[in-house]
Amino acid sequence: MTKRISRGRFLRAVGAAGVAGSALSVLACQPNTSAGSGGGSGGGPEEKKLNFYNWADYVAESTVPDFEKQTGIQVTQDFFSSNEDLLAKLQAGGTGYDVIVPSDYMVAIMIKSGVIQKLDMSQIPNFKNVGKEYEGLSYDPKNEYSVPYQWGTTGILYNKKEMGQLPESWDPMWDEEFSGKISMLNDTRETMGASLYRLGLSVNSRDTGELQRAADELKKQKPLLRGYFDSTEARPLVQNGDLLAGHVFSGDAFLALSENEDLDYIVPKPAATRWTDNMCIPNGAQHPQNAHKLINYILGAKTGAELSNYTYYNTPNAAALPMIDDALKDLPGYVLPDGVFDRLQVIEDPGEATREYERLFTEVKSS
Repeated sequence: MTKRISRGRFLRAVGAAGVAGSALSVLACQPNTSAGSGGGSGGGPEEKKLNFYNWADYVAESTVPDFEKQTGIQVTQDFFSSNEDLLAKLQAGGTGYDVIVPSDYMVAIMIKSGVIQKLDMSQIPNFKNVGKEYEGLSYDPKNEYSVPYQWGTTGILYNKKEMGQLPESWDPMWDEEFSGKISMLNDTRETMGASLYRLGLSVNSRDTGELQRAADELKKQKPLLRGYFDSTEARPLVQNGDLLAGHVFSGDAFLALSENEDLDYIVPKPAATRWTDNMCIPNGAQHPQNAHKLINYILGAKTGAELSNYTYYNTPNAAALPMIDDALKDLPGYVLPDGVFDRLQVIEDPGEATREYERLFTEVKSS
């Protein structure tokens, strides 16, 4: 298993209220096309081209070449570094993309903003492969605009040789014994979320008192931290022993575990984050029929397995599960034990409360 740039390196919590507000101007930047209109297809045969806009290094090496060979459709790939970059490109009139891969909360913002079109599920028969747990999630309850691509968790990567077997708890990240040897994500919603989880509260709380309590706990924690890092910054620091524990995304954790047997990964109680990235078609897509073909292809069982075997993230594709590499499935936490999935929470857009999240986390980091 080779080292690569993880999708988690780029993921950021969004100032969703600010993004949602700016997204209201999206329609003014778009051409006069209606959702599901077919973009530039004109109802006739499409040219055999497709523009795929994805996170960096987030597709298996075989996926695009095999799709091109099977369909004759030439795929051009471009990459974005955050959900906000993706939205900004659409706001700027960047309508040349046919398939995009936004995260859960961004799907909700894009639906509200009218910048993605409804999918024609009759063209995506492989949607039947999607596990029931990944259908009808809160950001797109009827799967009208999105289908799941990859999913993962957010937890603690740690050195079990040095720390011993940690309990499934957030408490070690507040333990003075590990002062200077732990890090949290530089991510408003994930790190505020960890504190909320530890207090037994919802990651999507809008209660100002609860948010203040979470921030107060993070202020107590801050003197113990080496810093607030991106997931892929924390991963090598834990791998080389410079950190004992890091708050990370699961794909980075599994990559580390595959290279260092002294490490372990836990999804803490009482709750932790489960996130999902999705495939959508923007309004103004020039090749919507080809887009549906790519989405359907990626939801194939073999393609879905190859994707997760490459990215180290989990697949929402139930039909792909038997073909996931045994070495990957054997890593701690990749296959969630009974009961763990049920205690995972999905980060949602909390509306105006997002400003409070941002204000409090900024206050924590500057304290």
